[in-house]
Amino acid sequence: MSAAKPTGKVPEQSAGPGLEETLLARVRAIGPIAVAYSGGADSALVLAAAVRALDPERVLAITALSESLAAAELAPAAELAASLGVRHLTPRTHELSRPGYRANGRDRCYFCKSEVLDVIADVAAAHGFDQMATGTNADDAADPFRPGIQAGAERGVHTPLRDASFTKRDVRLVSRRWGLPTWDKPATPCLASRIRYGIEVSSYRLARVDRAETAMRALLHRTGLRTSDLRVRDLGDAVRVEVDAAAVRAVMALPGLAEAVATAGFGRRPVEVTPFHSGALNIEPSALPPQ
Repeated sequence: MSAAKPTGKVPEQSAGPGLEETLLARVRAIGPIAVAYSGGADSALVLAAAVRALDPERVLAITALSESLAAAELAPAAELAASLGVRHLTPRTHELSRPGYRANGRDRCYFCKSEVLDVIADVAAAHGFDQMATGTNADDAADPFRPGIQAGAERGVHTPLRDASFTKRDVRLVSRRWGLPTWDKPATPCLASRIRYGIEVSSYRLARVDRAETAMRALLHRTGLRTSDLRVRDLGDAVRVEVDAAAVRAVMALPGLAEAVATAGFGRRPVEVTPFHSGALNIEPSALPPQ
């Protein structure tokens, strides 16, 4: 069983080689570049494109380390950077030092991205890189609810995938063609995205979400259940586990479900299991912190 890989397949019909060359040409035009590299499919493709277009010594991968990064994400990100021959730096960021981030309003991502990009820019400059790129793609830019994109635009950050009109589907198709292990990796947004708006973000809340998702993956593995996506949402007075729609009934029936979530730090809060919905909290009412 693998709870980290999707069960479906990306359609074989592919974006033509012209789209790839557009991406590579865009990166060449930028020149030596530092990539804000989370290890996800989008930033991994930008990193690989930069290596192809510029050579590894003219590329720097920078992964921001903070409480909002799931613990399991760093090792595979480092392995991929090493396989591409790219220098990989992991500076510590401090999103929780920003009141706007802790307040967890609907503009939280703006404050998060501001902190991450400011730190990455400083590190990049210290290593001789004055140009920076993110993995923002064309689908991201079309989403009206992306306050983090504004932070990048204000700082003049390059978005080669968006500029080359790469959709998420294009990212996966080209990544697969280039042999990147991230081609079918599910989206892995920061841990703060699991906390209902209006509930203050804290180190403790981020850590227990991470522990709960780790415990759920272990439980699914032991029982042989498969799910492409998994989220544990902190709703304040309750917890919601989101999995693939086809797995909801089986997950609800797992005898160790409540215990896995409870021991992660949620105690005996009610636990519900629902189909996964990307950005679910964006369309739900915000909440006040529990008393």
